[in-house]
Amino acid sequence: MLNDKIKFSKTSPEFSRIVTGVWKWGTWGAKLDIGDITKLIESSVHCGVSSFDHADIYGDYLEEERFGRALKQSSVSRDKIEIISKCGIKLLTPNRPSHSMHSYNTTKKHILLSVDNSLRSLGIDYLDLLLIHRPSPLMSPEIIAEAFDTLKQAGKVRSFGVSNFTPEQFETQLHFTDLVTNQVEVSLAKLGAFRDGTILQSQKHGLRPMAWSPLGGGSLMRAAQTEQEQRIATVAEELCAKYECEKSQLYIAFLLNHPAGIVPILGTSKALRIVSATRAAEIILENDDWFRLWVASTGEDLP
Repeated sequence: MLNDKIKFSKTSPEFSRIVTGVWKWGTWGAKLDIGDITKLIESSVHCGVSSFDHADIYGDYLEEERFGRALKQSSVSRDKIEIISKCGIKLLTPNRPSHSMHSYNTTKKHILLSVDNSLRSLGIDYLDLLLIHRPSPLMSPEIIAEAFDTLKQAGKVRSFGVSNFTPEQFETQLHFTDLVTNQVEVSLAKLGAFRDGTILQSQKHGLRPMAWSPLGGGSLMRAAQTEQEQRIATVAEELCAKYECEKSQLYIAFLLNHPAGIVPILGTSKALRIVSATRAAEIILENDDWFRLWVASTGEDLP
């Protein structure tokens, strides 16, 4: 069980060390009913994973409402959890008949409307963290900052961040507003954020990055199909025996052991996998073992 809460920055609210992602819970994945979602919320909180990652678009704009209904009938009170959501993507779906195409919208009007919709769907008064889901070529850092300030002053959002921003895009937005995180794809199978300056930038500003798809979108858990997957699996088998853990726990520990304080977002709809993931926080990888995994992923010796 995870006991200690962490902050993404000095000014952020507290969150759990590992976050539960909900995007596969509904029509985009497991198609769980409200009762199943209720049990997942309770199981997650019980093992110390109290933070939940949403986006307005998940489940074609239906997942937040389903989560809200489940939360209401659960034994979990709002003040015991942290809710993260994202906005800025416009999907083409029957649930949004006014949308004429898949596009991005980071105007103040759209951000404010998106948050109001999310709060109403979730049945709550505030979000603990709001992220701009993806950078738009039309985004104005000043306008985004204005929207964030309006939401903060209204008590509707407690902290702000971005998702999938490059280091330059993040730095530009940070010039105009207080950001606490950048949520990006990071895993042993996807090391780009370590190499392009994204992780280093978070360390520079004293922020914790969030990692979506920490198991490589499931590629690290399937039977090896590529040379990279085979190399990683071979090393992982040896290290799992050494640390007495499962592969999924080892791969999450690879992220948790980085000094940037990376926060993995679990993309599972199974309570047992959430509980299992918490064991990763107990695994302290030796320096050489961390690099064995790195080399297995890259397929290249260190320079």
